[in-house]
Amino acid sequence: MSYQFQKPHNPNNEAIVELRAGVGGDEAALFAGELYMMYKKYAANKGWAFELIDSNKTSIGGFKSAVFELKGENVFPKLKNESGVHRVQRVPKTEKGGRVHTSTATMAVLPKASESEMTIRSDEIEVTFSRAGGPGGQNVNKVETAVRILHKPSGIVVSSRSERSQQNNREKGMELLRSKLLEIKKAEATGNITEERRKQIGTGDRSEKIRTYNFPQDRITDHRIKKSWSNIEKIINGNLDPVIEAVSQG
Repeated sequence: MSYQFQKPHNPNNEAIVELRAGVGGDEAALFAGELYMMYKKYAANKGWAFELIDSNKTSIGGFKSAVFELKGENVFPKLKNESGVHRVQRVPKTEKGGRVHTSTATMAVLPKASESEMTIRSDEIEVTFSRAGGPGGQNVNKVETAVRILHKPSGIVVSSRSERSQQNNREKGMELLRSKLLEIKKAEATGNITEERRKQIGTGDRSEKIRTYNFPQDRITDHRIKKSWSNIEKIINGNLDPVIEAVSQG
């Protein structure tokens, strides 16, 4: 692959976040939607700019996937440790027997890469356009503004449909693609890359379970530092600082 890799100019103040529903069907999608809102509210609390790049909503209000960009002071250092599998344990609203279900969502936090940090040749990509669709396949836009970009050397596919113009969506898609390729290049430079790791970066998936949100016991546990917090509703409402600071201190 013909990449150009240079030292980032300011990697701390911009990040791209990918959320994906994992195991658990509709409940996993609802949980991914709650995580999306949690980080959006946290960004607002920190005074960070929040911009949705792409999303795939379900008919009941959850997210199969969501990609968004954050800009602000120390965005990436604050959120880099949020990458991984988030697990929820609770009784779903659709559960008539009162049984606790376990569902998951995966999160990937990438430093945003600029064109100077990661150059992609035009002949390495395949760009296609389509109409931006809403939940259940409804068209929210009669013009083909949604963009899908295939990076042929790596097989990575990204998409963007939040903007109203092809050009803006294409730019957002290229930002996401550059960030993923830069992450792979960094891992290659340190020798910390396997085919599974490359696949995870490409899809936004992570295999490590990092945190459990146990609603019946009103407890959030971070498995890496073996620490728990009560008052899930407050944390889910964007009050993440105690958790994020504890994880960063190890």
